[in-house]
Amino acid sequence: MNTATLSLPAPAKLNLFLHVTGQRDDGYHTLQTLFQFLDYGDTLHFSSRSDGKIALLSNLPGVDAEDNLIVRAARLLKEASGTPLGADIKLDKVLPMGGGIGGGSSDAATTLLGLNHLWQTGLSIDQLAELGIRLGADVPVFVRGHAAWAEGVGEQLTPVELEEPWFLVVAPDCPVSTAEIFSDERLTRNSSPITLAAFVAGGGRNDCLPVVTTRYTEIRNTLILLNKYCEAKMTGTGSCLFGAFPNEREADKVRARLPATLRSFVARGCNVSPLHRELQKQA
Repeated sequence: MNTATLSLPAPAKLNLFLHVTGQRDDGYHTLQTLFQFLDYGDTLHFSSRSDGKIALLSNLPGVDAEDNLIVRAARLLKEASGTPLGADIKLDKVLPMGGGIGGGSSDAATTLLGLNHLWQTGLSIDQLAELGIRLGADVPVFVRGHAAWAEGVGEQLTPVELEEPWFLVVAPDCPVSTAEIFSDERLTRNSSPITLAAFVAGGGRNDCLPVVTTRYTEIRNTLILLNKYCEAKMTGTGSCLFGAFPNEREADKVRARLPATLRSFVARGCNVSPLHRELQKQA
């Protein structure tokens, strides 16, 4: 039944800043943010099936298989392409859920690109990104695979070249609900837009941070701790916090000072997604 196999990374991302600039009539918030990938993430293993079935062989606690973004992405691609093929999919999960580093969105994007390659369905990156936006606002940036300045609801992407520092990422054990943060009446919704040059010069902040640190004591305390060693920031709506360092050694030194009970990792920032680098090798 299995005709081909493929293993691909699903990298994490960081929001280097996040401004909420308004709210549309449909309830969605308009944003400005800057995405950069990390050379660290989940891994997905795909095996093609000739019988057309989509089977996720890994269970995620609290997530019904039918609601999983991986399964939804596979079915969306199957429907859009008309392929008779199916797939067995296994997920090696290392990214925390509800951490603001794009785990579910990245898994979905890797599924779209991986199965497009494995099934030889021939959809373009633009077509895959169109499918991706139906799964979540962050999916297209993973599909396109380049660090990007994002506007709109996160779907208007402009590729950018950034420095690629090393990051220490700390993951407090308290998943954050994005919907809860964006529905909180205390959230700033009228930040002034900025430019990339203004961000690089030291501008920009995360508008979600005050709400998150008010609602989650553990995240607030972890932010205070990390700020002792670097300029600590939060990615997305949290819960992950991060600091940038000029090299791996400096990041590792700070990580060694953190409590062993606090989950953390060190990874290099990447302007080109590790997923796309791997797919280029497969081409």
